[in-house]
Amino acid sequence: MAHPLLYTDRIDEPPANYLAKAGHVFAVFGAETQDSGNISYGVELTSERFFVKTAGDPADRRWFLPHGDRVALLRNAVCLRQTCNHAALPVLHKVIESPHGPMLVYEWAVGELLGGPAAVRSNPQSAFGRFAGLSANTIANALDVVYELHEQLTDAGWVAVDFYDGCLIYDFESHRLRVIDLDTYHRGPFINQMGRMFGSSRFMAPEEFVMGAQIDQSTTVFNLGRAAAVFLGKGVIERSIFRGTDALYDVVCRACEPEQGRRFPSIKAFRMAWQEARTKGPSGKSIEPMPVYLA
Repeated sequence: MAHPLLYTDRIDEPPANYLAKAGHVFAVFGAETQDSGNISYGVELTSERFFVKTAGDPADRRWFLPHGDRVALLRNAVCLRQTCNHAALPVLHKVIESPHGPMLVYEWAVGELLGGPAAVRSNPQSAFGRFAGLSANTIANALDVVYELHEQLTDAGWVAVDFYDGCLIYDFESHRLRVIDLDTYHRGPFINQMGRMFGSSRFMAPEEFVMGAQIDQSTTVFNLGRAAAVFLGKGVIERSIFRGTDALYDVVCRACEPEQGRRFPSIKAFRMAWQEARTKGPSGKSIEPMPVYLA
């Protein structure tokens, strides 16, 4: 019998109905866990787990984005995955067409989602708190993966949109980090036509709030610099708080400059500076794990 997820091109029933018959649905990510209108499923078949993402119910009108726009973003995610094969991106096994739009069948990424509401992030036992409490070197190793991925995405023509800790899954046993949910990444550069764009304000660049502003590699540089500030500096740019060397701190400061022209001009330049800073010895700043981390 053909595998119902790996060798099926099209179904004629709602995804939820099909998946319930195809295998064991052990998780549903819908309105209770997200506000996009998308509905995703964890499905297990013959001891193998999959993550299946859909655009949700076309009849459900509660969401900011109409169903057709959500479908377009899923197709954008497929395009992105086809143009970048970095190991941090979960494998996209198959796209199955359904009456509700495409079903994206990914491998199941083992680990815990680092993002969450502020009340969750402030708990040192949360995934966010435990990750931020790791040694500075371990966190920097994980950020290396994020930065390498984004250099490849930039080379493929993509600009980050809505990148934040909710895109990161971390396996605390293997120390492997995966990057997910890049549906809104955009072929760039492009002009901000929304005003306040999608994203977490903890990671967003000033131009992501300004109608008519250009969004380009320097915007992604800011987003990535903010990731270091969030995980190594409690979300602020302050030397006394930042858990890293002076050299790393200087790189983060430049990446997070409010003026685009004062940042690194490209992801490649940012990553080269980050890597060079990582080779320099500590400046006397402790990089021991923090027992408690408050965002």
